[in-house]
Amino acid sequence: MAKKFIQPGEVWDHTPGADVAVDAVVVMGEVVGVALGNIKAGETGSVQVSGVWELPKLSSDNVTQGVILYWDAGNNRLTTTAGGLKVAGAAVAAAAAGVATARVKLRGNCA
Repeated sequence: MAKKFIQPGEVWDHTPGADVAVDAVVVMGEVVGVALGNIKAGETGSVQVSGVWELPKLSSDNVTQGVILYWDAGNNRLTTTAGGLKVAGAAVAAAAAGVATARVKLRGNCA
């Protein structure tokens, strides 16, 4: 039996520098995840780095299924424009311009 296995890796422990609310997007290096509960600054909480999530998007973006979505932390939303932003994942469904959210399959814990 393997003795060095720690966990499957879909949920990471994270200790933020500022309070994080449940369902808030958290960027950890190159990885984008979603807080599973409220996390106080300096305390450790759980961040999901996989799965499909409905998150805010730039409403003028026309998202097509399978397109890569990026996290714009400055504006707290997904966008289809890379512009030096972190890859969040791929759109699992279309979200037309004028729609405020998109469903994204988080990229997970590997670049």
